Amino acid sequence: DVQLVESGGGSVQTGGSLTLSCAASGDYYARWCMGWFRQAPGKGSEGVAAIDEVGATTYADSVKGRFTISRDNTKSNMYLQLSNLSPEDTAMYYCATGVVGRPCIPGGSTWYMYRGQGTQVTVS
Repeated sequence: DVQLVESGGGSVQTGGSLTLSCAASGDYYARWCMGWFRQAPGKGSEGVAAIDEVGATTYADSVKGRFTISRDNTKSNMYLQLSNLSPEDTAMYYCATGVVGRPCIPGGSTWYMYRGQGTQVTVS
């Protein structure tokens, strides 16, 4: 099995920044596509960013230029830097991995085989 643990969420004011971290363990394969998706209360999940095994990244239009995804395969970690945050970014953010038969692009909860428990980001 694969375990993913997110950290770094919190409450910030509009225009603020946060850095989310994701630690992968278990039967995790360092060459897997990894990504972040989010889900706000009462809404469906939204893919935010994805990164492949060589570090190529893609972003949802809603976060492009404000969020940066990165990974450290030596430590099985992934990160999401959030900047210029707005209340519309308020959501539970999930780390995910395990994309089979699909491109490594931002996807919602059903895009991935594994996901973490999430970390809350609240912007006011």
